[in-house]
Amino acid sequence: MAENTDVVVIGGGYAGVMAANRLTQRDDVTVTLINPRPTFVHRIRLHQLVGGTDAAVVDYQEVLAQGVRLVVDSVTRIDAAGRGVELASGAAVGYDYLVYAVGSGSADPRVPGAAEFAYPIATLEEAERLRPVLDAARTTAAVTVVGAGPTGIETAAELAEQGRTVTLVCGGVLGPYLHTRGRRSAAGRLAALGVTVLDGSDAKVTAVTRDAVRLADGRELPSAVTIWTAGFGVPDLAARSGLSTDALGRLLTDETLTCVDDDRIVAAGDSAAPSGLPLRMSCQAAMPLGARAADTVLSRFAGEQPETLNQSFGAQCISLGRGTGIFQFGNRSDVAVWFHIDGRLGAKMKEAVCKGVVKHLADEAHKPGGYRLHRMKGGAGRQEALEAMRAEAPVVAERVS
Repeated sequence: MAENTDVVVIGGGYAGVMAANRLTQRDDVTVTLINPRPTFVHRIRLHQLVGGTDAAVVDYQEVLAQGVRLVVDSVTRIDAAGRGVELASGAAVGYDYLVYAVGSGSADPRVPGAAEFAYPIATLEEAERLRPVLDAARTTAAVTVVGAGPTGIETAAELAEQGRTVTLVCGGVLGPYLHTRGRRSAAGRLAALGVTVLDGSDAKVTAVTRDAVRLADGRELPSAVTIWTAGFGVPDLAARSGLSTDALGRLLTDETLTCVDDDRIVAAGDSAAPSGLPLRMSCQAAMPLGARAADTVLSRFAGEQPETLNQSFGAQCISLGRGTGIFQFGNRSDVAVWFHIDGRLGAKMKEAVCKGVVKHLADEAHKPGGYRLHRMKGGAGRQEALEAMRAEAPVVAERVS
């Protein structure tokens, strides 16, 4: 191996920071993290930024290893053949290995008027843009939250707890991941907060105007502020760089997270599609994927065959205001089970998770290689899905190098 190896990590979110920190366990590796912001965005607190109860940012000094070089810039193109990345500033950075961890953001809503009049909150900048709009609106002004996943539920609860008039438009079921019992618990808490929940196919949004939301059944809801939390999209960097992606734009990899086009590129987090079967977009998946991506790179340094993905899930937690929450347990195939914890204890567990995420990253910064959650046994459901997929038409073949 060369005297020194350069690894570039694109994206300073949960997956990218975990990968960058873990790579510093070797003294002969130079790690560069490229991120468009100078601070770490604690994305699972963005609904609190909207509600004014948290800034949702953490100084990189708290979570990033001292040995990692932080470059505040945006990557505009990956030159896989030349092993380099081009930056928005006009600079270029070369690499021996690249970790692609660009994360996710808001999806194009493709609903007339939504792009013009609704406020997405999937990124720090979007949440910061919404905050003064809410501050300027009367407390009694109608607020409509579109999307009934964790972000939609949390945002609706956060604002209703402050006395705002909130309608949550599901476009389907409330909390799709939740077990029936957990869904009843969440619905009960939202009702207690005064949130009007509209679910079912008739509650799909067909248009957004400056002061209203139109539904599939013809209803028109007055809405002074419309918040859009439905769906996620990923940056198109991989596609623009000529790399293979899935339909959403996530980088296609094998089960070691190695790009199908180039074994010097690995992917992690929301922007990765291992074997064409991407995991649920979440920090619960992103950090283990970041650790797995780093381990894949380190294995290649050592001339060893990287281990394959063995992702295990355990739960989904949702805050319902500052004093209540729900911790929905799931099996290792990421399917919700009947057991959940709600109320004040649920809120404490959610807060513990939020704090624990930062602690995991900080611990890995101080002691690289110490994170072990990506090695937990699990993923039986994933293996079954892979076997079924390969029996019909293999999408990605695992590497045997």
